[in-house]
Amino acid sequence: MTETKSTARHGQGRGCVITRRATFSASHRYWLPELSADDNAARFGPCALAPGHGHNYELIVSMAGGLDADGMVLNLSEVKHFIRSEITGQLDFRFLNEAWPEFNLATPEGCLPTTEALVRVIWQRLIPHLPITALRLYEQPGLWADYLGHPMDAFLTIRTHFAAAHRLARPELSQEENERIYGKCARPHGHGHNYLVDVTVRGAIDPRTGMVCDLSALQRLVDDLVVEPFDHTFLNKDVPFFAECVPTAENIALHIADRLSTPVKAIGAQLHKVRLQESPNNAAEVYAEAPQLEMTPASLEAVAAL
Repeated sequence: MTETKSTARHGQGRGCVITRRATFSASHRYWLPELSADDNAARFGPCALAPGHGHNYELIVSMAGGLDADGMVLNLSEVKHFIRSEITGQLDFRFLNEAWPEFNLATPEGCLPTTEALVRVIWQRLIPHLPITALRLYEQPGLWADYLGHPMDAFLTIRTHFAAAHRLARPELSQEENERIYGKCARPHGHGHNYLVDVTVRGAIDPRTGMVCDLSALQRLVDDLVVEPFDHTFLNKDVPFFAECVPTAENIALHIADRLSTPVKAIGAQLHKVRLQESPNNAAEVYAEAPQLEMTPASLEAVAAL
């Protein structure tokens, strides 16, 4: 067997995306020297308190390319080395405000080490070494940022939850017809779920605050427009919209997106998508603008035909 035929058997040249997970623990503080103590407290809340607070960060690095003769996009030992030497080795058990010059607030170019600003700087430090297509940085399970390489734009996601009951039935149909379409979900007294809601917004990272938008304002919007009106309700009867619209997971996600789109613009960001998880097995995801996250990377499309 020739060398060419042998290597081709191992997928050489075919496109693939691989991911690598890494973790580090670090602290940070939101405090701008040009603001007074009262203004910092009003703007950043408890995050302005000295000496700062910490998180267990989780970083997901996505990389794309064609498989080599050994059936790999990249040698994972090299991937681990670059992530450790360029990122986690420099950040683990550090105070982020002082770890990297990008977060030196004594200079006009310095910005706060928010999740979205941090993931952008991580991209800038990794891209010379690895063919990155996307980065995701979890600050905690309910808050994360995605970065796709745009000079300033990033995606910020917050996760919340509510408990509600619903019944899947079209009022113009008979009970028998509804049960044929919706099965047990059409039973007259309904059933309940503990819903998880992920709200993703997109925007430019502010060069000083490091924020896509005011996180506290975003959380208040979601609480006021989603959690408060939906939590512990029978959606069909307690939420007027669902009196005539079947509250499937898809319709609930769409309604949440419709409710949030304009208010999110008012705080300076763009609603990107809403993901509603109804149960461990069922979820619906709707985009409020052209999809970007979790789509096939352009770099992968470029090698797919090889």
